[in-house]
Amino acid sequence: MILNLYFQTATPNSLLGLLPILLIFGIFYFLLFLPMQRQRKNTQKMLAGLQNGNTVITSGGIVGTIVAIEGDDTLVLRVKPDNVKLQVARSSVSSLVTGDKKS
Repeated sequence: MILNLYFQTATPNSLLGLLPILLIFGIFYFLLFLPMQRQRKNTQKMLAGLQNGNTVITSGGIVGTIVAIEGDDTLVLRVKPDNVKLQVARSSVSSLVTGDKKS
């Protein structure tokens, strides 16, 4: 009888103890995971929309203009001032330079 009363009263307390953990997971989801998913989606969209003539910045910091797209995963960039052509992976492109940043 005493054990039965103990287990009946312990169940609501254990649910209340679980509530802060669920709240922390919810906060992590909205503050960390959701923005990361949005950023990954935007990056994939940007990589899929690359075209000849676009100026891009690679993850290594190289700024170049796309002169050719070879297959699904390779780009040829023209890098100034000597107009050197570099072959890079499409996934190495980190950002697209807009018209305001061009010099």
